[in-house]
Amino acid sequence: MASIVVNGDTSGSITLSAPAVAGRSVLTLPAVTDTVAGIAATQTLTNKTLTSPTLTTPNINSAQFATVSGTAPIYAARAWVNFNGTGTVAIRASGNVSSITDNGAGNYTVNFTTAMPDANFATNITHGYNGTGEDFLLDFLESSTTGNKTASKTTAQFLNVPGSALVDVSDVMVSIFR
Repeated sequence: MASIVVNGDTSGSITLSAPAVAGRSVLTLPAVTDTVAGIAATQTLTNKTLTSPTLTTPNINSAQFATVSGTAPIYAARAWVNFNGTGTVAIRASGNVSSITDNGAGNYTVNFTTAMPDANFATNITHGYNGTGEDFLLDFLESSTTGNKTASKTTAQFLNVPGSALVDVSDVMVSIFR
């Protein structure tokens, strides 16, 4: 790092009294150990260590996280999907899900675009109306219980609890956390 010495002062703090800068008679630069710069544009930091940074509504790979309080970490979903599980299975919206495989009544495989590091992820499965006009109490079997969970896919099965038969569900939502 280069040192600046003004009139024999090596303290690192620099005060310029003349010439005047933008209508000011004195410009004082603080003592620093690194580069000081005022930058109005967005900057990309690569391989930098930030000590106790404060981020206000940060954008991470185009996803925006709200400012949070507390010290608990944020774990974003690694994959998620909302799909129609009746008739021709169709994805309504998704993130890191390449496709849904219809394995028969009430049995779906969610295929990831980018695989998880391993099969040790948590699967959250929810559902809406099953589309039959009847009020079914539904339960589900996740792939860890059916043996179909891998780093690249997970399976969801929906059971009609009174009859224990697999049934299609019109609104299926699956999220993966790892």
